Parts: sequence; C-alpha cells; structure tokens
Amino acid sequence: MQPFEFRTVPSMLVEWSGAQRLGEILSPRFTARKALIVTDGGLVKAGLLKPIEKNLHDSGFDVVVFDQVIADPPEAIVLEAARIARDKHIDIVIGLGGGSSLDVAKLTAILAQSEQELSGLYGIDNVLGERLPLVQIPTTAGTGSEVTNIAILTTGETTKMGVVSRQLYCDFVLLDAELTVGLPATHTAATGIDAMVHAIESYTSKHKKNPLSDALAREALRLISQHLVTACHDGSNRQARESILLGATLAGQAFANSPVAAVHALAYPLGGHYHIPHGLSNALMLGVVLRYNAKVAAPLYAELADVLNVGKKGDIPTRCNAFIDAMISIMDESGAPRRLRDVGVKEDTLALLASDAMKQTRLLTNNPVEVKEADALALYQQAF
Repeated sequence: MQPFEFRTVPSMLVEWSGAQRLGEILSPRFTARKALIVTDGGLVKAGLLKPIEKNLHDSGFDVVVFDQVIADPPEAIVLEAARIARDKHIDIVIGLGGGSSLDVAKLTAILAQSEQELSGLYGIDNVLGERLPLVQIPTTAGTGSEVTNIAILTTGETTKMGVVSRQLYCDFVLLDAELTVGLPATHTAATGIDAMVHAIESYTSKHKKNPLSDALAREALRLISQHLVTACHDGSNRQARESILLGATLAGQAFANSPVAAVHALAYPLGGHYHIPHGLSNALMLGVVLRYNAKVAAPLYAELADVLNVGKKGDIPTRCNAFIDAMISIMDESGAPRRLRDVGVKEDTLALLASDAMKQTRLLTNNPVEVKEADALALYQQAF
C-alpha cells in the first residue's frame, strides 16, 4: 500500500432541524460567546436566520450577522467581514450558506486574529498561526466546503485563487438537511452534480488517491446518484435531501485528501468569464471530460459503474461506457442546462477559456490524462 495521510474535521453532527437549536448544540462545545454569522442576503430575506439567531441568544451568545456574501466572492468581502470580526471582538465564526459563505467564513476566522495579509495566504500551506473557532453549516448539498481545507476567492475580473491550508478545516460541522428544502430545482441539480464531480475526480485523482477517499467517494456517489433526481422534482422529500447533503459532505472529505482535476480546471474559467455558478460549470464539463479520461481511467469508471448499479455484465470498456451514459442520464433528468451555448457562452471565447484553464496547474496535475491547451479547446468545443 502506498503511504497516505488523511485529514478532516474533528466533529460533525447530522440532525434534521439541528439549526433550530444551534445555541444548545454549540454552548457546551465552545467557551466563545461572541459569534459572527457569515451568510448571504438571500438567506436573511428568506427568514432562515431568525430562529437560529434566537436560539443562539437564548443560549447566551451575542450575535453579529454579516450577510454581504455573494457568489464568487471578491477579496473585499472577506476583508470587510474580518474588519467587523475584529471591531466587534468576535471569538467564534459561524459559516451558514453555500460554498461562498463557508469559504468567506474560513478566511474571516483566520484574518480576524492574524497579522498576515490576505495576499500572502494564497497557495498551499501559507497560513501561519491559528484562527478563531469555526463552525460550518451548509445550506446547499454540493461544494463540500464545510469539510475541506480550501477557500476560493475571485481576485480579478476573471481570475480565481485558492488558499489551501490545515487551518481551514473547521472545528464543528452541522448537517441539517432541513436548511436545503427551499433550494430551487436548478440549484439542487447544479450543486448535486458538483458533489458527484468531487467524488468521481477524487476516485480517479492521479497522485493522492487513497483507500479512505475511495470509500467516501463511492458512498457519496451512491447516495447522490440515487436521490438527486427525486430532490430536484420533489424538494421537500426529506430522505432525498438528507441523502444528498450527506453525500456532498462525504465527497468533500474525499477530495480534500485526493484532489479534483480537469473538470474543475475547465469549470473555473466559465465562472470567471461568464459568472456561471460553480456547480453548473462543473456539470457542463463533466460528460466531455469523462469521455476524454476514459482512455486511462476506464477501469476506475468501470468500478464506479457498480456503484450506480449499471453495466453489470461486460468487459471494462462496456462498463466504463455504461457509467458515463448513466451520469449523463442523471444530469439530463435533473434538469440542469447541458450545453455551454445554453448558458450564454460565446463560441469565439472558447480559445480564451482554454488558455485560462491552463493556469489551473494545481488541478490539472491530478488528472489521469494530461490536458494541453489544444485538448482543453477541443473539450470546450465538444461541450458547446
């Protein structure tokens, strides 16, 4: 067996309606009592925060809400959240929302008590010292950010950069699938497909694939593939919501230790140039990358066919094709847009997207097949 290290968060609670008693859950676990909730305006408008805030207050917490997070958050949002945390003497940060809110919460917990500049954190293991206590509560079933050591920010007009460091693993995760019930079908589809991409790319990752990540990736794929279409068509189905939220978290644990690859590398420029949501951009690129990688990854895709319960009979190429066909069928049934042209991408920008994708060296190195710029362009053309 190859040596490997596996890291994840120290504690996780899975509880339907758990957010309604967040104060009761956190008060015995932490001595901190000045909480900053990092979230977005949509959740505040939807009334999601009121009962959570009340229970925190009733349990002895002072609560400040920062609700300025937007999709693909720029650096200014993190800097403002960190400023508020320092000014209000915050001693615990609670991320509540989709991946963007959870990522902002991670960096806020670091910058609130660090002398480091944000620009000095980018890259791998550049965070010095410790952070404030950090709790993460996802309201989408997709990014897995609640259990990863990664935060992604928008750093220019079209560019994104990542901070990867052990300090970004939070102290406590609450998985309350009731929070995901109001998620529209299109968001449910895109974030669920994003999570399946995490599982698949972790399972085929070139350098850090390991038995623990593999087990988590397989179970994540099983849970989400079985329940995603149901959740898209019946958003109040509790079993479906709980299954895909847990699946997304398991996939996050998998790819935090066995990193993602070309699907994500090709997805990021779509977000940068066209502001296509991250999950949807992954969904748009998944099918073409699966077929491209099959020349090397076919044996692994054949194993994943077993997880989806397809291609039971046949040789490796047959089972591999059955897996790819099944994934495409799930995406079709989920109702997510399927072509780049359907989401406003212009054909004359594909070369620019391919050039930008080449900057994602951190991700491309994990792909089972090398992707050069000409390959990236061909993949965008196939997805168009």
